[in-house]
Amino acid sequence: MSAPTRWPAESIWEAVAPLLPGFSVEILPTIDSTNSELMRRARAGRCEPILLLAEQQTAGRGRLGRVWHSMPGDSLMFSLGLPLAPQDWSGLSLAVGVSVAESLQPVLPSAASTVPRIGLKWPNDLWLGGAGGERKLGGILVETASFVAPCAASATCAPTAAARYVVVGVGLNIRPQDSAGKSLPPGCLQEVDSATDAASALLRVAAPLVGMLQSFESYGFAPMQARFGLRDVLQNRSVTLSDGQTGMAHGVGEDGALLVMTAHGMQAITSSEISVRPAGAASTGPS
Repeated sequence: MSAPTRWPAESIWEAVAPLLPGFSVEILPTIDSTNSELMRRARAGRCEPILLLAEQQTAGRGRLGRVWHSMPGDSLMFSLGLPLAPQDWSGLSLAVGVSVAESLQPVLPSAASTVPRIGLKWPNDLWLGGAGGERKLGGILVETASFVAPCAASATCAPTAAARYVVVGVGLNIRPQDSAGKSLPPGCLQEVDSATDAASALLRVAAPLVGMLQSFESYGFAPMQARFGLRDVLQNRSVTLSDGQTGMAHGVGEDGALLVMTAHGMQAITSSEISVRPAGAASTGPS
């Protein structure tokens, strides 16, 4: 039996509380989904800033309602909830991906390196690239409460803006995952750094993520566009859209839309109902 994980809750609180008054860290042994729990709390009027982590999730949710199960230590799955009031919400999940990827791998390895490269696949996935092929490393799920909160709830929002309670869920594979039924096993962080565990990954990711969200609130996605481009796994690749169209991916716009040159010209793909895969690529995990 493995030793209990020593979560860095106090260190995260000390780093984040000065940026986010009222912030707390809560760690649960098990729950259905940290995103679902924070959305339940928000609907009940509890909109305080919080990082909620569960050592095991029995019904973790990915994009388009896909289920992601986790066992203690195998994955890192947490949700960050806080009031936010950006002028434009477009590109938020992409900005979250940039923050997480840069925290886990601040410097991209050279082409000759044997260390896998942490990349980003529009709109909400982290992927590993390297000798083992391209495989999914993790995913992001952003949800907002349906009501509008007073602007005062957000420390940095403009006086004319309205704050909504946003829940940012992050799921990362830490250890090698079950590859049954998959042509390639999902990627995991221990391929990048064998010493990485769930606790150390959380410590590296949490505070920069809060800072990124506050930057996004003020400036939107545009300042992140070039940084996303450095890790964009779809750039200049043939892609197939879920509506049957095919084309060449040409990065993302300042609003985070995927730019695809199709037979009908350049299209900006923004719908959350459209999934994108590199042409011919196999699924290696929840999307």
